[in-house]
Amino acid sequence: MRTISKFFVIFLLLGLLSACGTDNTAINSSTIISTPNLTITSATVTPQLSSPFVLKSSAVVEGGALPKDFTCDGTSATLPLSWSGVPSSTQEFAVIMHHIPGPGDTHWYWVLYNIPLTVINLPRNVTGIGTLGNNSVNGKTEYAPPCSKGPGQKNYTYTIYALSSSPRLTVPPAQVNRDALLAAIQDNTLASAALNVSYSR
Repeated sequence: MRTISKFFVIFLLLGLLSACGTDNTAINSSTIISTPNLTITSATVTPQLSSPFVLKSSAVVEGGALPKDFTCDGTSATLPLSWSGVPSSTQEFAVIMHHIPGPGDTHWYWVLYNIPLTVINLPRNVTGIGTLGNNSVNGKTEYAPPCSKGPGQKNYTYTIYALSSSPRLTVPPAQVNRDALLAAIQDNTLASAALNVSYSR
């Protein structure tokens, strides 16, 4: 009986010591967590993304109807444009306005390049900024307003290109059409942004 009692006492003491150890651990952990100087805070670091390159107009919204004033039915004015979110390595800009009436057919109305980096908008009827290429309406180095034949809605796209260097052109402005400019900037285009509009006669 004495032997059994001794084992019982030893077992009881071991149980109490084990319980005390667990409590101490819990107390120590609680103390570490609640101590301001030892509190560890984890946080997710989100990279700062640059703003997207965006093209807008004060006269029409994306997908909106082009006002008559900017067509051959009005005063044939150029659309006011502005852009933001310019890539950091940009050196200059280029602008193209085009329309695709059908598969394999593209009309272009405005080809403008050599736009300085300091320019972030083109006012209505802009002049004296950049270099004009030709258009597919009359072949002249000027803006040709949309003047679609026949009724129905036609879609037009204004696109601005952020360039890391000047277009690599080997022809004079009078020979710079949409395809020639796109070929000249294909290797130095950092980003592009488009504004799509429509017009119905």
